[in-house]
Amino acid sequence: MIVSMNTHDYFKKREEIKAQAPKYRTLCSTCIQPDFSCYCKNIKPIECPVNFVILIHPIEAKRRIATGRMSHLCLKGSHLIKGQNFTDHPQIDELIADPEYHSVILYPGVQSVNVSQISESERKDLIFKDKKLRIFVIDGTWATARRMVRQSQNINKLPRICFTPVTPSNFRVRKQPAAHCYSTIEAIHHTIDLLGNYQNFNLSQRPHDHLLEVFDGMVERQLSFLSEVKLNLREANYRREGQLRKRDLDITP
Repeated sequence: MIVSMNTHDYFKKREEIKAQAPKYRTLCSTCIQPDFSCYCKNIKPIECPVNFVILIHPIEAKRRIATGRMSHLCLKGSHLIKGQNFTDHPQIDELIADPEYHSVILYPGVQSVNVSQISESERKDLIFKDKKLRIFVIDGTWATARRMVRQSQNINKLPRICFTPVTPSNFRVRKQPAAHCYSTIEAIHHTIDLLGNYQNFNLSQRPHDHLLEVFDGMVERQLSFLSEVKLNLREANYRREGQLRKRDLDITP
């Protein structure tokens, strides 16, 4: 038997179904953060003579807290390219072959030149005369980064540089393998500190500190959200229904 439904009942039923549907947070299309924690308004892109190419792993690209994406938004002229194996990747090959740039990869290991431990003259020699510096940075976990470099034959052949961190990472909202393992944005900031001077970057005015300002602001917001969640869970777990606190009754002990 078919039961007909009039127009009024139909729309009423549809509104009831919509009201019961799960509510999803709207994400910013640029920083991929929920509207309430969007950091786009805090970004003021800076000019940087060092050109950064950030290779972001597909898994990392899905994370809302991806500091490679944040770095790209903060640095004018930078590149953010998603992938895992960049062998025969037209855009990567074109960037590496660009005659105006000397390309290196920021990647730790025995094959890497530790920029923190060499003299100023040796740092100058790292950069070819009359060429701009282009630095490829891997954005992913340590495991995915190793796989990306190993699989990408063009990236694997680049000269490698690294540095010795001087302070612990401030990335307190994601677990790091060790205290001195920097996030991508912290690594880029420290690299500019070490090499920007040789690319006519005015380090004394510290414009690149804007990267850390945006990063630290995001970290503090995330920590405040975590504190609120823990507080709400504590209230739910330890305050029984009907149980009142002294301040609720305004009773002085």
